[in-house]
Amino acid sequence: MAIQISILKGFFWDLQDHITQTVAQFDGKSFLNDEWAKPKDSPLQGYGRSMILENGHFLERGGVAFSHVSGNKLPPSATAQRPEIAGGSFEAMGVSLVFHPRNPKVPTVHMNVRCIVAMKDGVEPVWWFGGGMDLTPFYGDQADCVHFHQTCKQTLDAFNPDFYPIFKKNCDEYFYLPHRQEPRGIGGIFFDDFNELGFDKSFAMTQAVGKSLLDAYMPIAQKHYQDPYTPEEKEFQEYRRGRYAEFNLVYDRGTHFGLQSGGRAESILMSMPPLARWQYQRTPKPASPEHLLTSFFLQPRDWLA
Repeated sequence: MAIQISILKGFFWDLQDHITQTVAQFDGKSFLNDEWAKPKDSPLQGYGRSMILENGHFLERGGVAFSHVSGNKLPPSATAQRPEIAGGSFEAMGVSLVFHPRNPKVPTVHMNVRCIVAMKDGVEPVWWFGGGMDLTPFYGDQADCVHFHQTCKQTLDAFNPDFYPIFKKNCDEYFYLPHRQEPRGIGGIFFDDFNELGFDKSFAMTQAVGKSLLDAYMPIAQKHYQDPYTPEEKEFQEYRRGRYAEFNLVYDRGTHFGLQSGGRAESILMSMPPLARWQYQRTPKPASPEHLLTSFFLQPRDWLA
């Protein structure tokens, strides 16, 4: 497994470089490069690189994190479906990103690709991949939704045409706020515990998903980043960002895994928006763009129908 872990690390590290360099060129401001390592007496060993861009021309806040960590005990969030490896050790690595644009007409985007290898005496090593991407608009554009989903589908069709509808359904079900009875955004794709193609092909699919993020998102960003907007529209963006924060803190398994395993809080919580707001009641005007967000765009649908 040592050679494969080395190959994994090389891909994830290079992916972080490629994404941050591309987005920095578009924004006009560089990412802060923050490399870190866990102290030797920490229960979680490893290192990582958090790359942050704040107060940019395009991004109000964007973070792309690489991490490679190992521990002597898998956290509960990783063993809920694998009780046979509970108490075992693990290695985990991957790249996670969230971009919160300044302009409310540009959606927020999230992407994550990762691999976990679990080991326990008397049990064969267990590995699995996970990841995906999803789009969270504040002001909907149907063509953007179609483009994002079409890119996801084309990426997955190269491995199995059945994957896109399955992973889309996973995404719709995962990025959902039960207490609000609404999805976080217009979805995308999401897969976890994935090993059905064997190691090489499962890794290849994960690589393809990671590489497709820029194809899925940057045309949307380039289309809208100079759109005019009002202070009221900026306020609405911050109001909807509150929903994003609620999901990340209450439901997101990646956040829970990182915090439960003793991960670095700054890197785990860099996905939070820089500004968000909550109001006791807010009722948009009928047929307004704000009303269309929840009445049309945040309703389950097949964007490629």
